[in-house]
Amino acid sequence: MRIDGVVLERTDAARPFAGSRPLTLSMLELDPPGAGEMLVRIEAAGVCHSDLSVVDGARVRPVPMLLGHEAAGIVEVVGAGVTDVAPGDRVVMTFLPRCGRCQACQTDGRLPCIVGSRANGDGVLVGGGSRLTRDGVSVHHHLGVSAFATHAVVSETSVVRVDPDVPPEVAALLGCAVLTGGGAVLNAGRPDPGADVVVVGLGGVGMAAVLVAKATGHRVIGIDAVPAKLELATALGAAQVASPDDAVALGLRAPVVIEAAGHPAAFETAFALTAPGGTTVTVGLPRPDARSTIAPLTLTAEARTVVGSYLGSSVPSRDIPVYVDLWRKGLLPVEKLVSSTIPLSGLNEAMDSLADGEALRQLIVFPSP
Repeated sequence: MRIDGVVLERTDAARPFAGSRPLTLSMLELDPPGAGEMLVRIEAAGVCHSDLSVVDGARVRPVPMLLGHEAAGIVEVVGAGVTDVAPGDRVVMTFLPRCGRCQACQTDGRLPCIVGSRANGDGVLVGGGSRLTRDGVSVHHHLGVSAFATHAVVSETSVVRVDPDVPPEVAALLGCAVLTGGGAVLNAGRPDPGADVVVVGLGGVGMAAVLVAKATGHRVIGIDAVPAKLELATALGAAQVASPDDAVALGLRAPVVIEAAGHPAAFETAFALTAPGGTTVTVGLPRPDARSTIAPLTLTAEARTVVGSYLGSSVPSRDIPVYVDLWRKGLLPVEKLVSSTIPLSGLNEAMDSLADGEALRQLIVFPSP
C-alpha cells in the first residue's frame, strides 16, 4: 500500500534543520505484514530526543530511514500467528522489540533484548528486512516502529494493546516518555515508600519521571537550567525545583536521583545530589564520545550505586497497564506532557524546537479515516 511518511535523508545537516531540511515528506510503499507482524494505522506520534539524536548524528543509524518510535494506533491487519491483538485494537508501540527468548530477556527488563537491539541497529524489523520502499529503494525502519507515517508494519513484540478508553494522545506517550522516565523511577531507582526523588533534566522523559514519582507517593525535586521547565515541574507536582548550580550549592540530596538529560554535566550533577547509600539512575542518552568525571572514592565511602536504565528497565507488557491504571485514577496526567501538536510536514522545525529545549512532547495527531 502507499503511505505518506517522513524520511531522514542524511545525518550531516546543519542547524537550523528548518533550513537544511534533512527530513522529507515522501510517498512510500509499505509491504503487507508477514508472520508475527501487523499493519497499524497511526493515530498519534510523539517527537522525542531519540529521534533528534538520529537527525543530528549522535546516534548512528543507516539512512534513508523513516523516523518515529513513540506512537499509538489501530491494528488494521494481522499476519499469521498473531494472537495477542486483533484488527480494531488500539496498541501502544514501543521502541525495543522483546523476543522473550534471549538471555537478556530473562533479566526482568534490566537488559535490552539482544535480538531486538540488533534489528534496531540495522534498521530492520525483528522478522528480518524492511517493509518500506521508495521508488524501488529500500528504506530503513526506526527502532522497529517508523511512526512518522500514516501507517506502519511492526512486529507483535513491539506493541501492547490498551483499551479503547485510553486516548491515542495518551497511549502514544506511554510507549517511550512514560516507560522510560517512569521506569527509571519504579524499576531502576526503586525508592522506598515516601522517599524523596530528584529528577535532573526536565524534558519529556524527565517530566514523565516527575509525574510517575508523584503519582506513586514520592516528594519530587526537579532540576533544570531552564526556568520555564522549573515552573512546569512545579505545576506538575514537584515539591521543590532548582537550577543545577543552586541545587548543588544548597546541598540538596536524595536517596534516588534520576538523570534524564543525556548530558555529562547532568550526570555529574545527579551524582552530586545523591545521598549516602543512594542510587543514581542514568536514563538519558548522551553522545557516544561524552565523558563525565566522578570521584570513585565516593562510591565506596558512601556505599553508593550507579544504575544505567535503558527504556526505564521496562517490560512493556507488564508496565504499560500499571501506567494506564494510574492514568485512569487521575494520578498520572500524561496529557500535560504535550507542549504542542504539529503536522507531519513540520518535523524539521520540530527538531529545532527540541534541540533548543523549547518543547517537551510535540505530538503529531493524524485525522481519523
